[in-house]
Amino acid sequence: MIMSEKSKQHVDSCRFCWMCHHICPIGNATGQERNTARARALGISLVNREAIDLSEIMDNIYECCTCGACVHDCVTGWDPVMFTKETRLKAALEDKTPDYIKPLIANCLATGNAYGKTEICDRLAQSVKAHADKKDILLFLGADARFMACEQALKAIKVLEKAGVEFTVLEKEPASGVQLDFLIGAANETKAQMEECAEVLNKYKTVVLYDPNDAKAVKQLYKEYGVEVAANAVTYTSFLADLIKEGKLETKQSGRTVVFQDPYQLSRDLEETEEAREIVKAYAKLDEMLLNRAETVWAGNILMAQYMPEVIKLVAKRRIFNAKSVGANTIVTASVAEYVSLKAVAEEENSEIISIEDLILG
Repeated sequence: MIMSEKSKQHVDSCRFCWMCHHICPIGNATGQERNTARARALGISLVNREAIDLSEIMDNIYECCTCGACVHDCVTGWDPVMFTKETRLKAALEDKTPDYIKPLIANCLATGNAYGKTEICDRLAQSVKAHADKKDILLFLGADARFMACEQALKAIKVLEKAGVEFTVLEKEPASGVQLDFLIGAANETKAQMEECAEVLNKYKTVVLYDPNDAKAVKQLYKEYGVEVAANAVTYTSFLADLIKEGKLETKQSGRTVVFQDPYQLSRDLEETEEAREIVKAYAKLDEMLLNRAETVWAGNILMAQYMPEVIKLVAKRRIFNAKSVGANTIVTASVAEYVSLKAVAEEENSEIISIEDLILG
């Protein structure tokens, strides 16, 4: 496998190290050594030395959620996410992507989302239509909210309506490119989606990014791809925090005690941790899980549940266990993907999962 010298250096360093062994959300959920960054590096190094074929390790390569916990904890600066994503790209170029991943990639290319959806639910369609007129502010909902979590998308819109914000929601949103970036890395097709999306975003003065995954893409990954966004791109949580400070959102204490699940895209990648807490504190008493802010543990998502659903359930259950370990029964989320993941096991775990929008709307 032809791999960049930088990635080879990181692979050869990581394969001898256990430094991040304890913080992989997939590895902790499954209890399997194969799910650690070190094991992944070992597999890639065997391919690089032509001991095994690339196809033999690809299941393992797609078990990584790319949350970056390993990168954050590595004091020597190695980056398992980088060489994992590069390996996915090489597999795509060599037609060695697993068969269960290929339909997700094909869906992204054909419909703009990995789920192959083309229509949003009727209620969301009506709500979107009510905000079709072009304003200075664009609310970008993202593929997960639009196609897989219709009710959460509706709540996101209702919160801005409650604050009296004039904004636009697109009937047909362009793909942000973030799902292709996860599935095949820095391919030409990924950059093309990002460029098309940026062209649409640049028609607005401010773009409010509801999904932390899209926020990371637009505010960070686009720069790495050389894609320019001229619009003022802000996260949904930071936008709401400002609305509260300006007195545009009425706040009222609910009396409930909650913990907040930091999305890694906000806390680790964008270094945004306090805005969501300001919102939560305006409506509830906030306690903290032991692993919070930049140390957060990923709680699952919708995309990986398409091909490894049982493991994603284990990941979500483990995060609920983290909350219960500090006596918390209610988890507040700011990520639609984590909300769906946690909600799927909440009843079984006797836990309550609510979104920031739920807190605000009451």
